[in-house]
Amino acid sequence: MPELSGRTILVTGGAGAIGGHLVRALAALGNRVIVLDDLSSGRAANVPRLPDVELRVGSIVDAALVEEIFSTARIDIVFHLAALFANQNSLEHPEEDLITNALGTVRMLEASRRYKVKRFLYASSSCIYGDQDSRADAVTRIDTPYAISKMSGEAYVHYYGRRQGVPATIVRYFNSFGPHDLPGPYRSVIPNFLARAIAGLPLVVTGTGRETRDFTYVEDIVAGTLLAAASEVALGQVFDIGSGRETEIAALAEQINVIARNRAGIQFAERRSWDGIARRYANLEASRRAFGYAPAVTIEEGLRRTHEWMLEELVPLGTTRDASGV
Repeated sequence: MPELSGRTILVTGGAGAIGGHLVRALAALGNRVIVLDDLSSGRAANVPRLPDVELRVGSIVDAALVEEIFSTARIDIVFHLAALFANQNSLEHPEEDLITNALGTVRMLEASRRYKVKRFLYASSSCIYGDQDSRADAVTRIDTPYAISKMSGEAYVHYYGRRQGVPATIVRYFNSFGPHDLPGPYRSVIPNFLARAIAGLPLVVTGTGRETRDFTYVEDIVAGTLLAAASEVALGQVFDIGSGRETEIAALAEQINVIARNRAGIQFAERRSWDGIARRYANLEASRRAFGYAPAVTIEEGLRRTHEWMLEELVPLGTTRDASGV
């Protein structure tokens, strides 16, 4: 990818589960990578310790820090992944969600405009979609402050692209999972299921269990992100980055129990008040056509890899047991 080689690249949220993998991939392409992360949900350990990778601990809302980074580093490309994560967290902290996800995005776009970055990649979320129809032109329902703030971020990106000359692309991530995705409060279903399964606890499924989501291995998320950022055709457009496959939540839980050899089974609980989506999956037609995106890792293989990582990295530290509330 010559467009993504030999550059100075800023990755906000680069200490997160997706961000750390993205930083490593960008460094492997011969770039200098600066990570800006407040470590509220990411970990410094996720940032690879490489000569051309620098971690700056701080907030994307900190105007002075953002100015310092852009004015001294001569940023060529921005990957904007930083956000207050995620839906439940935003319900409990709506003002912080608004400030981080909306104002923080404007701060990054303003700096990108003033310092004339060559490319701006905004990581949005599938949570802005309504039931079943996950197409970039079919946003029909918004259920949480997180979805509102991510959608407002998209609107700002479109504005700065059309009116302020920031060459930008938007990708919408679908339920990323994989190594470095930690269990715990406000975290995703797969690491929490795996943590409970490893601890020998029943997996708690909210709702009927027939609800579907598009679970996408982190390597495929990163591959799609890089392809979108490198594509001239992608400028000004929005793309789903997922697996394109639906998985029922109860079936996911059963599969994780098999992988972890957990005999505690499944427990069903009341559906969360804000989570009424029955089906959600990525439509990959646009991303395939524009830049040849083709996810390669099946959910079965991805779960095995993630389980192995959890056993090697987290179990010796007791992290899964703590995160499971045991």
